[in-house]
Amino acid sequence: MSDTDLAQPPQLGEALAALRAKRQLTLDALSQRAGVSKSMLSQIERNQANPTVAVVWRLAHALGVELSELLEGAKPAQSGIEFVPAHATPSLASPDGLARLRILGPIELAGQYEWYELIVQPGGVLASQAHEPGSREHLSVLSGELVVETGGQRQLLGLGETARYAADQSHAIRNPGPELAVGLLVVLHA
Repeated sequence: MSDTDLAQPPQLGEALAALRAKRQLTLDALSQRAGVSKSMLSQIERNQANPTVAVVWRLAHALGVELSELLEGAKPAQSGIEFVPAHATPSLASPDGLARLRILGPIELAGQYEWYELIVQPGGVLASQAHEPGSREHLSVLSGELVVETGGQRQLLGLGETARYAADQSHAIRNPGPELAVGLLVVLHA
């Protein structure tokens, strides 16, 4: 954070107005819920008032969001490119170490949409317990071969092929071939 970032407090107006609209609340209704005057709310939304932490907390509580969500929504939109070097991409390994997931998606989308680069050594397996009901996975093979097993079914995938399947039951992805297999795995949580 630069000194210029610290010189100005966050401008909550746009974030507050958007959250209020999303919840279909009038200024009057939010005023009653939060215990903040309607004129103060109007001034905050127009960035003409700087609310105290207590007022921001009451507004967040009345809107049913975390304080951080209201403050994060007040940050200026990011411009440019967010760069993540390869060495900074987090990864997870299977218990036997033969399968590895490189986490490609941003952490703020975890639990909604997740995408990974899946790298599986010959004979390796990535076994997963059931995700929440309605969850689905999409697996596309970039090199080698992978087998998806779910619900008593098995599907072999080769280069360029994709499988889409229910992930709300135990499932596994295996490398049956003699060479390294790489795929893109997208998880859509319900």
